[in-house]
Amino acid sequence: MHTVARARVLVVSLQAALDRRERFVARASENILPFEFFDACDGLIPTLNYEPSVAMKEHGRALQAGELGCYSSHYAIWQQLLSDKEYDQYIVLEDDIIADWRRLKQIAEFPFAADGLHYVRLYQKSPARFIVLKKRFINRDLKLIRLLDSAYGTQGYVITREGARAFLKSCRRVRRPIDDEMDRWWAHGVPNLALFPFPLLEEAVGSGIGATRFDACRSKAMSPSHRAFRRRERAARRFATYSLLLRDLAARVMRRR
Repeated sequence: MHTVARARVLVVSLQAALDRRERFVARASENILPFEFFDACDGLIPTLNYEPSVAMKEHGRALQAGELGCYSSHYAIWQQLLSDKEYDQYIVLEDDIIADWRRLKQIAEFPFAADGLHYVRLYQKSPARFIVLKKRFINRDLKLIRLLDSAYGTQGYVITREGARAFLKSCRRVRRPIDDEMDRWWAHGVPNLALFPFPLLEEAVGSGIGATRFDACRSKAMSPSHRAFRRRERAARRFATYSLLLRDLAARVMRRR
C-alpha cells in the first residue's frame, strides 16, 4: 500500500500578469489544494546554452524571447525541485488553466516515484497515439497512458526529483521549445506519460508567447540541413516506437499465458 505523498503546486506566471493571476485565484477559490505562483522568466537564464544556428537546423527557426522565457521557467523549476528538501514531487501548472482541484488533490497525494513514474502529463494540446498502461490508476476513473507522438503544451504535469534530474541533463542545450523537447522520449529516455481524462483544460485566452512564431515558420522554405535532420528524427522515432510496441505486445502475450 502506498504512503501518501505531498506535491508542491507551482503555477508558472509572469509577475506582471496580474489579471491572469486574479482569474486563476478566483477559479481556485475553494482552496482544496494549496498552490503558489512561480515568477516566470522573461528571457534565457545563464544555466542554459542557446545557439540560434542549432535551433534553425533542428527546429527550422530561431526561438522567440517568450519561448526562451518559457523554457527557462520550467528549467528553473526543475532546478528548484532538486534542492527542495520538503517535497519529492511538483505539480507544475500554467496560469491559463481551469483545474478539477479535487482530482488534482488525489494526484498530489499519489507517490509517483514509488511506482517508477517520474514525469506525467495532465494535459496535451494535440492528439497522439498511445498505449494504456493502467486502466484504474489512482482511482477507478483515471487511466495512465504512454504517448507515442508529440502531444505539445506545458499546461500541467507532475514531475519527481528523478524526472527533474533527467530533464536538467537532456534539456540544457536549447534547440526547440520546451514542450517539444520534453516530448522527445525516444531521444532523452524519459517516457511521455499522461493521465486520462485530463484533470484540467486550457482557458481560451491569447498565448503570452504569441502566434507570430508559426507565421514566421510557414513563410520560410525548409533548409537542407533542417530537412536532413527531420529525416533522421523521423527514422529514430519510428524505430523507437516500433521497438516499444513490440515490447508491449510481448508483455501482453506473456500476461495471457
